[in-house]
Amino acid sequence: MNGTPAEDLHPPGVKRFGTIAIVGRPNVGKSTLLNSLVGQKISITSDKAQTTRHRLLGLLTEGPVQFAFVDTPGFQLRHTRALNRAMNRTVTAALAEVDLVLWVVEAGQLNADDARVGALIPPGKPTILVANKLDRVHSRERLLPWLQGLGANKALTEIVPLSARKPADAKRLLGIIAPYLPEGDWGYDAEALTDRSERFLAAEILREKLFRLTGDELPYSSAVLIERFEEEGTLRRIAAAIVVERDGHKAMVIGAGGERLKRISTEARLEMQRLFDAPVFLEVWVKTRSGWADDQRAVRAFGYED
Repeated sequence: MNGTPAEDLHPPGVKRFGTIAIVGRPNVGKSTLLNSLVGQKISITSDKAQTTRHRLLGLLTEGPVQFAFVDTPGFQLRHTRALNRAMNRTVTAALAEVDLVLWVVEAGQLNADDARVGALIPPGKPTILVANKLDRVHSRERLLPWLQGLGANKALTEIVPLSARKPADAKRLLGIIAPYLPEGDWGYDAEALTDRSERFLAAEILREKLFRLTGDELPYSSAVLIERFEEEGTLRRIAAAIVVERDGHKAMVIGAGGERLKRISTEARLEMQRLFDAPVFLEVWVKTRSGWADDQRAVRAFGYED
């Protein structure tokens, strides 16, 4: 379970490249794990379930090894809206294409929802079960029998308990993953962090701030559309719309005197500037579009995979 030191994984100069899907039920820490593995925040996080909606590739090149991590939405088990169906198709497509699966669960727990996600993993696909949130387990004595029980599952290649927020744990996991990646040329530039555009990342950052600053008040079906993204020298000029399903949700996002929308916009702009390493001029407004998350055409138009 402890893995192999990264420097001992392979002969010097032998290149490896592979894709690794990160899957699990909602809110087990998949996006936090991705950010920790690549060493930079590229996937948004919040306490709201179903925060991640798209397939997002996170890239890390270390020595001769290039890791391509595929962050996926939490598999939707209780919702049947068009948005949820699109998210589930994203998960199943990712599982079919990758070299290795990281199946993320909470340490000490493996419930029926986890099992349903695990059942989606194709037979024979190398699978590492990541028991995340180890720092929240108060009784390590109770954890050992749980881990031993998992060890009886012959479909699991490895079992790795960790805390995704700890850099040392992420480094240890990289060492465990690397031997499972095929030898071969890299698929991306050594400096690349993701395959997504700045326009996409801008929308995700704004959506994260929306979720973080509205908490449980706002339904997760709210969306963000980038209506204009222009580069003027080093300046990024961005116009974005937050789309909600009801006028009451619109008032909730705007807040008294527009203060909540102003805070959402300011925090999003500052994070965009850090990520893009460039000044950002951001305009944000709120639109109401009733029932968009149930409308397959609207789901596609908003950028979610069919």
